[in-house]
Amino acid sequence: MESGAGKHWTEEEVKALLSVWSEKNIRKQLHGTLRNKGIFIYIAKRLQELGVCRDWKQCRAKYKNLKYEYRMVKYAHNSGDVTKTMKFFHDLDAILRYEPVTQLAAEENGRCSATETQLNTSPTTESTQ
Repeated sequence: MESGAGKHWTEEEVKALLSVWSEKNIRKQLHGTLRNKGIFIYIAKRLQELGVCRDWKQCRAKYKNLKYEYRMVKYAHNSGDVTKTMKFFHDLDAILRYEPVTQLAAEENGRCSATETQLNTSPTTESTQ
């Protein structure tokens, strides 16, 4: 499966990316890491083993786009708009539902501090991954 720069990701390539992304150690490294070039170099190498020829920049861009699109659909669903959807929503939901979200919590003196919470935690689903 050859892919060059500027070509659209095929469904098989996205599925391969999601399979690597869904691994617990990858999810853990990606969460909260701002300088993540090394992680995406590793992901690109893993994808090459699966026959997907993408560089780390393409992998990071696709990761960010999928995550953004997922959040837009998730927000729409939470707002009552179930008409908005995306192709890999359920796969991404399984990957991202355990990602802690930084929220601002008001302190007594009026300042805000960042706290981490988890969305939709379900011990049965986490243990199966």
